[in-house]
Amino acid sequence: MANEIRVRYAPSPTGHLHIGNARTALFNYLFARNQNGKFIIRIEDTDQKRNIEGGEQSQLKYLKWLGMDWDEGVDIGGEYGPYRQSERNDIYQKYYNELLENGKAYKCYCTPEELEKEREEQVARNENPLYSGKCRHLTPEDQKRLEEEGREPSIRFRVPEGQVFAWDDMVKGNVSFESDGIGDHVIVKKDGIPTYNFAVTVDDHLMEISHVLRGDDHISNTPKQLMIYDALGWERPTFGHMTLIVNESRRKLSKRDESIIQFIEQYEELGYIPEALFNFIALLGWSPEGEEEIFTREEFINIFDSSRLSKSPALFDKQKLAWMNNQYMKKIELDRVVELALPHLVKAGYVKETRTEEENTWARELIALNQEKMSCGADIVELSELFFTDIVSMDEEAKEIISGEQVPEVLAAFLHEIESLESFTADEIKKAVKAVQKSTGHKGKNLFMPIRVATTGQTHGPDLMKAIELLGKEKVNARVMNII
Repeated sequence: MANEIRVRYAPSPTGHLHIGNARTALFNYLFARNQNGKFIIRIEDTDQKRNIEGGEQSQLKYLKWLGMDWDEGVDIGGEYGPYRQSERNDIYQKYYNELLENGKAYKCYCTPEELEKEREEQVARNENPLYSGKCRHLTPEDQKRLEEEGREPSIRFRVPEGQVFAWDDMVKGNVSFESDGIGDHVIVKKDGIPTYNFAVTVDDHLMEISHVLRGDDHISNTPKQLMIYDALGWERPTFGHMTLIVNESRRKLSKRDESIIQFIEQYEELGYIPEALFNFIALLGWSPEGEEEIFTREEFINIFDSSRLSKSPALFDKQKLAWMNNQYMKKIELDRVVELALPHLVKAGYVKETRTEEENTWARELIALNQEKMSCGADIVELSELFFTDIVSMDEEAKEIISGEQVPEVLAAFLHEIESLESFTADEIKKAVKAVQKSTGHKGKNLFMPIRVATTGQTHGPDLMKAIELLGKEKVNARVMNII
């Protein structure tokens, strides 16, 4: 194994980039960059039936969107290619033939029906359902006879008996499995396509992968892969298995769990900031020293320490993600906020797809008014709803404010002042409100709250004068008249 740190993210193109997979890629990326190593992208597409159109492109697109780059891969090449498993069958053949020749693998002619019957009988006897090994000792004559019957063989690895396969896991410490509880597993299917555990072992060895950092769900695969490393006389890489990501009910994050948005492309569509999502995912099962939680990509690279990977499940906290994205939203330039939010105003029918310069300016100012409150671009629709309705709705607190005895006097004076404004801007509206204070003697909450509730229907909100300006003179007049 090379001394250089070499890690890989190896997705199957069977779906789009998921939070769990994104975390695996991200931790490998940070580990490689922190150690001045190499980060490789390899596509594991041997399960052709489950591959979806555009799956590979989606994986690469959204890794880049999150802010990751790589040193070798399907799109940029490298000296260890091909980087797509479907293009490596000739390579795999050399090594499974070697295992067959050495007696460390054998051909299995059992049909799916026979295997299922065997499994059902083992379950009925309360036994661990493992392959019985009935094809382990077939003679060449037996094999010829079965092939003449039209049976296509798979190839099974001959699991050594009475051994313990152990490793020092980067996250979990010492982990071990007894070989007698594993059973002879298929390494090449009947169609000649290698299975995951065989192909990934060959690929990791030939690509000189030094560390395999992946999710907890792969831990049962590791002893099967260690057997293949040992059988072929190869040095083992260092393994690390990250803990599960769980939802707020402390259950494993499932792709069927609709309470959590789980695919990276959905976050892009909702107008999340990729740097914020990068930041959030980097803290799912890893923690820095100290209390700080907001870091740039470069800062994460500098401080990433694999010894701080958590041994406890990582909680996917939706409120924390919203808070974190809001922190980023407050700080980025307005042009980026407009880019994230404007499509949602268009989709809601609030803003035209083709706009005049004046309409563009108005939409931009509306988004700027709500920037501080937005957790993602899509939030602009709810935050700005009051600007697109004729009659405002009020909660009980707002109704109580509007029933104050001074309200008719304040609103009448306010209406009088704004009717005479030639320029309906926030600055001029502010002057009008001061004039109301002077003429009525009301100030503070008694002055501002009735005006806010009458114009917006809300007791709290963004800058009142700017909100009134964006509502426009006609709409403000109509709303105040309605209250009066």
